[in-house]
Amino acid sequence: MIEPSFEFVFPAIRGIQADSEYYVSMCPLKLLPRIFRFDEDDLSPELRAQRTLNTARVPTIANYILKYRDSYVFSAITASVDGDVRFEPMGNNGESSRIGALRIGLDAQFVINDGQHRRAAIEAALKEDPSLAEESISVVFFLDRGLSRSQQMFKDLNQNQVKASKSLAIAYDQRDKSAAVARAVAAKSKAFKGIVDLEQNKLGKRSRKLFTLSAIHQATQELFADWEQLDSHKAIRDACRFWNEVDLLIPEWKLVRGSKLTAGEVREDFVHSHAVALHALGHVGKALLEQGSDLKQTLAGLATLDWSRQNGEQWEGRALIGGRIHKTTNTMLLTANFIKLHLGLPLTESEQHAENLFRKGKA
Repeated sequence: MIEPSFEFVFPAIRGIQADSEYYVSMCPLKLLPRIFRFDEDDLSPELRAQRTLNTARVPTIANYILKYRDSYVFSAITASVDGDVRFEPMGNNGESSRIGALRIGLDAQFVINDGQHRRAAIEAALKEDPSLAEESISVVFFLDRGLSRSQQMFKDLNQNQVKASKSLAIAYDQRDKSAAVARAVAAKSKAFKGIVDLEQNKLGKRSRKLFTLSAIHQATQELFADWEQLDSHKAIRDACRFWNEVDLLIPEWKLVRGSKLTAGEVREDFVHSHAVALHALGHVGKALLEQGSDLKQTLAGLATLDWSRQNGEQWEGRALIGGRIHKTTNTMLLTANFIKLHLGLPLTESEQHAENLFRKGKA
């Protein structure tokens, strides 16, 4: 807020970190572009207190605000203030001494230590939806103690950030339809129930889980083409039906569920329990569901497929590269090709092209 005394006035709460005062306030979104400027693009890194703005990220964040206008959420922006700063508490004792007005001179300089992309995205979103102007975002103000301190703050604020694993993001995503279907398939299908890790992207040798939720999500997502028009309940039924039929033909999955084999042993010895094979099976399943094939009859050939990782002649260059599991778009496609050919299914034009290149390379 701006008062006639030519200063910004923010309602604030005063706190202490590392023996220094800092202040937490709320800033109307319409003021963000005016107060927090980003004009350091031309400075070399040693003269800046933050990374350069990645303009490619800004539209993505802005679209997130606009798409989820009624449910978007942002964490606080952190900024350093260089200028005349005064805190006027409501009282002198107890809680009243920590709540008050933060007065900052109009000529003060603000440096964003964390949140410059959020600021830029909010500015872009305001142009599309002016009604955002009166909404607010929390801001943490620190008193500026020079460039060196600001650079150290940027490093400290960012060094310990850990991005949520893809599996955990899928487990918590309440908006994405494919995430909801994947969670339901992991929980309800006989094939995966009890053997899916909902947090990790990679499983350790001692993990008791056979699959990650991210692998289930990617494989199940592959089953269907038009997710926007897809009925979630039907997708869950079709996906469970497909994976349960596959499960009947891969006995090791059942042995893990029954604690007759460890998940680590199965992952060590077989290709079928890795994301590349699961994704490939989803790719095959998509063709079968689209064609309305009899799943039990068409998939029956999986029972005679040698999934052993020791079968390098069969899997090398497909699911294996140099004897190690390797997942890329190409290895998934080549693995799916092998499964389709084993089942006597025709390849599409693009699949046949990839197969021709593969065989040419092995010749």
